[in-house]
Amino acid sequence: MPVSPAMAEDLAAAVADLYEAAAGTLTKKITRALAEGIDSPLWVELKLAALGDLQAAVTAVIAALQASASDAIHAAVAEAYERGQQAAVAELGALGVGQAAAAAEALPTAAVVDRLAAAVIADTGPAHLRMLRQTLDVYRSVVARAAAAPVLGAQTRRQAAQSALDAFADRGVTGFIDRAGRSWELRSYVEMATRSAVGRAAVEAHTDRLGAAGVDLVIVSQAPEECRLCRPWERKILTREGASGARDVELEHGIEDGRMVTVHVAGSLPEARSAGLMHPNCRHTVSAYLPGISKVPKAQASRGTYEDTQQQRYLERQVRKWKRRAAAGLDDDARRAANARVRAYQARIRELTSSTGLPRKSHREQLTTAR
Repeated sequence: MPVSPAMAEDLAAAVADLYEAAAGTLTKKITRALAEGIDSPLWVELKLAALGDLQAAVTAVIAALQASASDAIHAAVAEAYERGQQAAVAELGALGVGQAAAAAEALPTAAVVDRLAAAVIADTGPAHLRMLRQTLDVYRSVVARAAAAPVLGAQTRRQAAQSALDAFADRGVTGFIDRAGRSWELRSYVEMATRSAVGRAAVEAHTDRLGAAGVDLVIVSQAPEECRLCRPWERKILTREGASGARDVELEHGIEDGRMVTVHVAGSLPEARSAGLMHPNCRHTVSAYLPGISKVPKAQASRGTYEDTQQQRYLERQVRKWKRRAAAGLDDDARRAANARVRAYQARIRELTSSTGLPRKSHREQLTTAR
């Protein structure tokens, strides 16, 4: 069967769920700590005195996350690599060309899995320190704003505290700041980093198995709602490795000995990946191409546009943002208002998917609960 980064995205989502659950736990801890005794005249003093207890609780959550995440990342990469291998064996077996046995021979995998998993763990490591700092900074900020508001006559203490918590819920815990200065939501960053690794593991395992069976060419699928980076490579034949650049090559027929076939290759798979193909959100697949046997599929109309998919992802982020606001609500009124916004954005998602034919991905609208 063909392989793509998408075949392992559920594994990346499972890892990201751990971080989102931890972030949700931290938000609840802050909210509960601040809500307790908020109408007391001694509230500010009590909240500052309790900072040490909050820091200990937050540190415990993050320590548990680190241990669970490292194991989950390694397991996800290993499973993705195994799926890629199985896909290659199944694909060649279905083609019936006598090469499935060669593809099924055991290949060393530990070094590849360890390398890819270690890269993700290193990338996500700084997020743990950011979680601790941001949580404590938000707590201090809320106390300071709530303490100053009644004095300035602008807001009540509860209103000021809720306003500060809303601002935190809007952005969530940010796990990474890129070169452009943009802050990534923790879950989005972790999922992107993990999806990249598990996708790469699946594709590498697939092409390694094809190489063991003597298959040197692959073909890229046409995927719905493709982006500008992937579009040039759709339905193109590529070499698994080797020289870059388009060219015609003479190769032996897939099943007829001695018969030569001319195949136009658009470049190499490493070249295409360097240009953007198989990026973390890519829906394209690559499959074995056998000269004289495999056919280039006809172009198919897309259900929507790439821009439609990005609009859907924006709306999904808004649903999650307002769910975080509901979780950070200090009273029922705040929670009801946030939940109303959740329903409004979900209605916009239903309208978008209905008009474009895009599949609704309800799991991307959910906040993972603490474990």
